[in-house]
Amino acid sequence: MYTNKEKARPRPAKAASGSGLVQTHSHLKYPHQLNFYDQPPVEDITLEEFETCALSRLRVLGEIESSFARNRSWDELVQITNKQCENHGLKLNASTAISQDLDGERRRDHVGHFVLRLAFCRSEELRRRFVKAEMTLFRVRYESMTDIDEKNQFLQSLELGWEAVTEKELAEYHEHLVAAATSKEVLELTKQKKERYYKVRWTRVPDLIEKRRVFLNAGMAWVPHREIASIIYQEFQTRLDKALQMTAKALPRLDEDTRIIPILDNLSQGFLAGVSSEWGNASSSGNGSEVTADMVDDIARKHYPACMRNLHDCLRRDRHLKHFGRLQYGLFLKACVLGLSIEEALLFWRKSFSNMQDDKFNKEYRYNIRHSYGLEGKRANYAAKSCQQILLSDQPGSSDNHGCPYRHFAPENLQSALLSMYSSQGLTSGDLPEIMHTVKNGHYHVACTRVFEITHSKQVSKGEGIGGGESVTHPNQYVTKSREMEARMQVKDEDVVMG
Repeated sequence: MYTNKEKARPRPAKAASGSGLVQTHSHLKYPHQLNFYDQPPVEDITLEEFETCALSRLRVLGEIESSFARNRSWDELVQITNKQCENHGLKLNASTAISQDLDGERRRDHVGHFVLRLAFCRSEELRRRFVKAEMTLFRVRYESMTDIDEKNQFLQSLELGWEAVTEKELAEYHEHLVAAATSKEVLELTKQKKERYYKVRWTRVPDLIEKRRVFLNAGMAWVPHREIASIIYQEFQTRLDKALQMTAKALPRLDEDTRIIPILDNLSQGFLAGVSSEWGNASSSGNGSEVTADMVDDIARKHYPACMRNLHDCLRRDRHLKHFGRLQYGLFLKACVLGLSIEEALLFWRKSFSNMQDDKFNKEYRYNIRHSYGLEGKRANYAAKSCQQILLSDQPGSSDNHGCPYRHFAPENLQSALLSMYSSQGLTSGDLPEIMHTVKNGHYHVACTRVFEITHSKQVSKGEGIGGGESVTHPNQYVTKSREMEARMQVKDEDVVMG
């Protein structure tokens, strides 16, 4: 499925059949806008594509799971999911969009899905979360399709085994069908004998049975045409469940492959804190053209996420941080907006360790600060830690200050800390139950995102996250978005004064 060399051997397209639309695009390897992912990719895939396709899809699925955690309405979830698909190259155009690279975009979608299968098949909990997110993505795409002909052709290709109810059967059970109709549209069409019905085993539509929206006869559910989406969703979920179990059985064969196991390990942790993008390396050169040591206190007070605010406050209180705290905070400052230059970083840390002699600071701390900037040792350009790295690596002990407060603080301590940090920015005790509920369910980045919304209520509404529905996945993302919003507010205020 993968290789280090860039080569691909596309399979020949199948012969076209059906209406003119399919014949027009019979050259496509992926003839349909939607996919049940029944067949895995068989061409060679580079390791880079292996990872990038999966990361793009994981960012979309992660935002879907965040939407569930935040109780967003279905309309909000659809809007956010479609926007995330567009942002991360997973928008699937209709087959009539002949100017688009249809095979290319559908191939990325196909590859990303199967890579994530490998990552999320390894436990029952991961499989459950993956199926729920994938099911939701499929439903969003299915409901967003506007080309009825293409949708029908896709359904025909699935061979779902449903049986059309005959005219004779419709007449015989007409009264029962009218009684079972719940929606006004289905009721009126059924009364007029214009609605089409399909017979399927009742076990395939448990949700419709639970809602009493179908007629049952001899173990078969009679599903109106306008309710067949339920069959599609149930079939998608059933097939994906079975496929993940089969993948889990085959996965041990990959244990000896040191190239992809680390990638899969990293992907499987993606639901915990989302997947950070460019923020990990943002402005890591640290030219210092914007942030200076004297500005840090003000930025911390107004723009820091809880993890960095805690480190900053502890540093100011104790005039010291232990190793992992200095590492987490130092790399954050290095990448903060346009970066804290090495000269400003040394000045900041020297002033912060004010109860220490110069000789001790130079001997024990100066080297490590320069090392984090790639100026000592192996001279690596270290990136700032993402939420995922902070949550999962270097777990803090009782006397440490690093880590994520939402995960590593006791509930009582977390509530007190949040009020201390953000009460001046609008957070109240009335906001805490909602935040603590998401923390209890393990959605730590969702809790952080909600705090951002509350403290930036003049710029974003509930559900908008840091903008466009996006959740916090990196501390530097948090502070950058916060400062951008402050700058826009200042421009508006100036325009009002000038006006």
